[in-house]
Amino acid sequence: MGAPTVYDVAERANVSIATVSRVYRNPDSVRAQTRDRVLEVARELGYVPSGNARGLASRTTGVLGLCFPDYADPDIEDAAGMDVDDVEQALYADWIIRGMERAARRHGYALVIAASLAGGPESLVAQMAGRVDGFAVLARTVATEDLELLSRRLPIVMVAGPREVDHLDHLEVANQAGERELTTHLIADHGLRRLAFIGGAAESPDANARFLGYQEALRAADLPAPDEPDARGDFTQSGGRAATRRLLDLPLPQALVFANDQMAIGGLEVLERRGVRVPEDVAVVGFDGIPLGRVVRPGLTTVTQPMRLLGETAVDLLVERLADPTREPRSVMLPVTQTRRASCGCPPH
Repeated sequence: MGAPTVYDVAERANVSIATVSRVYRNPDSVRAQTRDRVLEVARELGYVPSGNARGLASRTTGVLGLCFPDYADPDIEDAAGMDVDDVEQALYADWIIRGMERAARRHGYALVIAASLAGGPESLVAQMAGRVDGFAVLARTVATEDLELLSRRLPIVMVAGPREVDHLDHLEVANQAGERELTTHLIADHGLRRLAFIGGAAESPDANARFLGYQEALRAADLPAPDEPDARGDFTQSGGRAATRRLLDLPLPQALVFANDQMAIGGLEVLERRGVRVPEDVAVVGFDGIPLGRVVRPGLTTVTQPMRLLGETAVDLLVERLADPTREPRSVMLPVTQTRRASCGCPPH
């Protein structure tokens, strides 16, 4: 039996072919009830909109895709006089893109990026499924059922977070171990006992893994480990500022452990404005290793993950899969390193 077509979906959903097309190309133009029925039928049949039939049939588009939520930080993009293309302002997703672009060129591919999910995952699939030979998808960007559907037609590698689909290639960094080691450094090397953790969104797999590492370090030091982060942010500087202000209304801990660097940098700003000295009054650490952490004062202690290598490895896995579609799925864990600077109390470099 051949792959399901738009005609099969239209017949099963009792709508016209034009309606099926509009559901994928302009979903807001279709009544919600009809749209939901068409999408449900498409999932049941395993239908993927072609977009470019030649590309789906031959896998010769010469293009790879990257799908991720838009993690842009308005505080950086809107800063007066700041060149957002400056390497010092590059954020987590920027480095993954740079890595993918570098590796894609090396393998003879172009790269297309979908960084907005405003239309939902079905809209994202419709726009890109027929235009690329394979996808790299950041964790929790596309619903698992849509990943299953898409993976029937295209190679996919999952980047970051837990392995959601067993038969897909999977790539992540050592989030839990990295946070555990950094928290242990604060406790064992600096003698800090009262720490607070500022996590990301509850659905963020990276933030959750880092919190697990934090809990492990506390328990290993016979310190009480909270069941939930002391505060949460949205991985932006503004989110870090808001979380820090909330914590300053409580007794000041000896260290603030942020789930990423952008929030930590926002926290440093609030502490400076409140006259709280870092690291004399409170230590501050982050996670990611974005270049901006080098230029803030004091320099930010962090866990540095190989962000560009994540992008490069994602492309390598996709190219391997394209060359050998039947090989066993691979799960790759990339190591992280500690970068110690003055914000935790280490001597400045």
